[in-house]
Amino acid sequence: MIFSNLEFDDGQKEHLRRLCAPDTVYFGDPEHPSVADREAFLAADIAFGGCPPEWIPEAKKLRWMQFASVGVGEYAHLDWKRRSENLVCTNLRGFFAVPVAETAMAGLLSLYRGIDRLVELKPRRTWMKLELRMRLKTLSGANVLLVGYGSLGQRMRNLMIPFGCKVTAYDKFAEGAEWTELAELDTALPDADVICVALPDTPDTRRLFAKERLGLIKQGAVFINVGRGSVVDEDLLVEALSSGRLGGAVLDVTEKEPLPVEHPLWDCPNTVITQHTAGGSSDELDRKSSFFTDNLRRHRAGLPLENVVDWERGF
Repeated sequence: MIFSNLEFDDGQKEHLRRLCAPDTVYFGDPEHPSVADREAFLAADIAFGGCPPEWIPEAKKLRWMQFASVGVGEYAHLDWKRRSENLVCTNLRGFFAVPVAETAMAGLLSLYRGIDRLVELKPRRTWMKLELRMRLKTLSGANVLLVGYGSLGQRMRNLMIPFGCKVTAYDKFAEGAEWTELAELDTALPDADVICVALPDTPDTRRLFAKERLGLIKQGAVFINVGRGSVVDEDLLVEALSSGRLGGAVLDVTEKEPLPVEHPLWDCPNTVITQHTAGGSSDELDRKSSFFTDNLRRHRAGLPLENVVDWERGF
């Protein structure tokens, strides 16, 4: 049996049932898992989507779990050295590169071209042509530093180069990155006009941008985070934005989601908060189903699965 808890409508559920035949598919509630959902998960051989982490050690029959996300940080604390002997986990690494990169670019262009301010002025029927024109920037000639050079970082480079940006990348693992050591990252940061972070949540990346490294970013630079909220010290980020030392931020991810209504990030100037929507698209669920069923064919044929999670690296 296959367990899934994605937010499919009835038509998508029926389509997935046909694609997965002769296996049966049980659809659980993604928001409020029930006792019946838990029992179905524990009886399943395959899972498509997520689950409460505490269910996994109890799932003795489970042989393959296809996560519906890239990040797997909430499951990292489990004993994967033992569990991986019987359970293979795959994620959607690379799946969201195109929409996330486009959101990052949209947020950045919004700040550079004053669109964020113009949207605020429209309901107030306020005309500020002369004042705004003098503040606008162009991306042409900007030094862009990509922190994380997986599929998303590579997509960002492809989008930014035609704008006339100078683009370099830091990544400890990915081929093609100009910088691979933290000391090199620290040397590159003071020259960057735009820092775009696309890193997973791992012990090595948490608070990568804390006091010392945030302090290396030059006055007026824009900070983009489309990776995980844990990468940056949010209190210090708020301070840098509120004081005007940073020129702005585009944040798709935050440490707490939903972002609490009282959180000071809501009030930070020149800050675009995209509410973890960057990976979204109208065909997202259909594309996830296609990825899963392609991997399902591999699983049935005994072939290597795409995007196997490396639990030692954390992604």
